[in-house]
Amino acid sequence: MRRIGVLGLVLAAAISACAAPASPSPTPPIVTATPEPSPSATVAPTSTDSPSPTPTPGEPTFGVATFPLPAGSGPHDVAPATDGGVWYTAQNSGELGWLDADTGEVREVALGTGSRPHGVIVGPDGAPWITDGGLNAIVRVDPESGAVDVHPLPASAPDANLNTAAFDGDGVLWFTGQAGWYGRLDPDVGTVEVFAAPRGPGPYGITATPDGEVYYSSLAGSYLGEIDRTSGDVRVIDPPTAGAGLRRVWSDSQGRLWVSEWNAGQVGLYDPETEEWREWPLPGAAPRAYSVYVDEADIVWLTDFTANAIVRFDPTTETFMSFPAESQPAEVRQMLGREGEVWGAESAADQLVVIRTSR
Repeated sequence: MRRIGVLGLVLAAAISACAAPASPSPTPPIVTATPEPSPSATVAPTSTDSPSPTPTPGEPTFGVATFPLPAGSGPHDVAPATDGGVWYTAQNSGELGWLDADTGEVREVALGTGSRPHGVIVGPDGAPWITDGGLNAIVRVDPESGAVDVHPLPASAPDANLNTAAFDGDGVLWFTGQAGWYGRLDPDVGTVEVFAAPRGPGPYGITATPDGEVYYSSLAGSYLGEIDRTSGDVRVIDPPTAGAGLRRVWSDSQGRLWVSEWNAGQVGLYDPETEEWREWPLPGAAPRAYSVYVDEADIVWLTDFTANAIVRFDPTTETFMSFPAESQPAEVRQMLGREGEVWGAESAADQLVVIRTSR
C-alpha cells in the first residue's frame, strides 16, 4: 500500500552569508502494487515562534506522500518521466524502476550483470539516461520497449565510479566519475570521451544552466568546475569555505549555481555573472547537506543526513523549512521534480517520497 504521511515542519531563520550500444534486452516482467487511492495529506508551515494550525494567507501548503518499492532495491536517484510516472535507479538490484504515483504500479528493467546504477535523468529524446558504476557505462533505456543500450567508458577510465549526468545546450550528455573523471557522450555519435579531473578524485554532481553551460561539483576536491564544452577543459572555482565538500550542484532559472556543501553543512550560491559566492548554514546541529535541487519557482531543496530531513530554502526570505522523514533513516541522496512536485529516493527505506506544493 502507498503510505501517506504528515511530516513535521520547522521554520528557521536562515543565516546570510549525472562505444557502441549493446544489443537490446527484452522488456522484463512487471511488479505491481495496488494501493487504495488517497489524496496527499496537507500540512501548513509552522513557525517555531508562533505555531499555527492553519496556513497564513498567501503561503504555500505541502502534501507529503511515500511510495514503497520492492525490498532490496536501494533507490538512489529519481527523475520524473514524460508520461507522468517517475524513474528511479535501483542501485542494489541493478535495475531501472518506474513508478505510477496514481496506482502504485512499479515496473523494473534489469540493466545487466554487475549493474549498480547511480544517477538517472530524462534526455531531450524523452528517454532515461543512467550513469552505471557497476557497468562503468552510460546506459539508455527505451521508455516504451524497455530495450537497454550500453555505452561503455574507454579502457583509460576503468572503475570511474560514475555518478551523475546532465545534457548541455547542444544535446551532449556530460557526466562525472568520483574516481577522478568527467566526460561526455554525443548521442548522435555514440562515442564516450573522458577527461582527468583537476585535483583527482571527487567529481560528483553536475548541472546545465538555462544557457546550456555545464558545471560539476567535486566532493573530495571541494570545488565547482566550469566545463569548456568545446575543449573539455575545466576552470576550477573555489568556494569561500575551505574544504566545504561540494557534493551536488543545480542551476536556477537565472543560471546561478546552488551547491550542497556536505562537510560544511551549508548551501552555497555562486553567480557566474558576478563571480561572487554566498553561503548559508542549514538549521540544526552539525548538518550534512547531501542533495540539492532548484524547482520551477527557484526554491532550493536539500537533504540533511544529520537531521534525516528534506530542507526547503527560500532565497527571497533566506529562511529554511524542514520536513523530517518518517523513515529511520531515510537517506534521500538526490532530488528532482516537476511543477508542484519535488521527488526524492529514500535509499535506506526502499521507497520514494514526494512533496507537493500548492497555494
